[in-house]
Amino acid sequence: MATTPVLGAPVVRQRRKPVAPYLLLIPAVAVLLLGLGYPVYWQVVTSFQEFGLKQQFGQPPTFAGLDNYARIFADDTAFAVVVRSVIFCLVNAGLTVALGLAFALLMRAVHGWVKVVIQVALLLAWATPVIAAVTVFRWLFNEQFGVVNWLLVRLGFDGFQGHVWTASPLSFFFVATLIIVWMSVPFVALSLFAGLTQVNDELLEAARIDGANKTQILWRIIMPLVRPVLAIVLLLQIIWDLRVFAQIRLLQDAGAPISETNLLGNFIFDLGMNRNNFGGAAAVSIFVLLLTIVLSAPYVRSLMKEDEA
Repeated sequence: MATTPVLGAPVVRQRRKPVAPYLLLIPAVAVLLLGLGYPVYWQVVTSFQEFGLKQQFGQPPTFAGLDNYARIFADDTAFAVVVRSVIFCLVNAGLTVALGLAFALLMRAVHGWVKVVIQVALLLAWATPVIAAVTVFRWLFNEQFGVVNWLLVRLGFDGFQGHVWTASPLSFFFVATLIIVWMSVPFVALSLFAGLTQVNDELLEAARIDGANKTQILWRIIMPLVRPVLAIVLLLQIIWDLRVFAQIRLLQDAGAPISETNLLGNFIFDLGMNRNNFGGAAAVSIFVLLLTIVLSAPYVRSLMKEDEA
């Protein structure tokens, strides 16, 4: 039954959404699709093909279906690499965020030239190239003239005389963790410090007047306020640490057992460049993409909930 409009009633007009912002986004979206979409498409297609050295010289690839995935992930070596990579990623991300938060709180507590010195030191560590950083750490942990072995021997640990840190997987990943955390802490510390500067000092002063101690202020006031920044940097660290390649590769060149120290990035490199199994390397690459999504999903979901709230 049709309704007749009431005389004198205001007419509600639905506002049109502006089209200009969407039109302005088209060039950026096109660049992203071209720069990111095509490589992902190539990886997906190649992961379902037999693509080896012959295909590099022009022979057409043959369709393999899920054979690359079945062949790679039925191997115990690939499973060990996945477990090793996930553990290494979570440990490094946790240590990096914890130390970054400690430095951010330290920079908020100190003033004057002390804060400037800390910030400059963090920026210098962050700006150091990967090759230079790994080279310095290789010198520090060198079995013949390294400072670390020399210092440990002087402290009474004679077993470290001529100790080769890259010979065993445990000590190898200890050195790798030091390098990666050392290079990643500055970004986390400066990002969290920027978040801490937004905490209202009047709110903290009111909490002190009400009798809250430093621990209560930290966990019940400061941490909830910087939780969005903390979640973002933790998410980024998980993504970056899962894709570590250069640091591990450069340390392996110092004489480490490659089969026992490979992470996912190095395993993909070994499959493609050393074994000429580009189809298998592409399959592992797609798995890494899916694994990154799985590990990142809880943090992305929590960020979206906070944004809606």
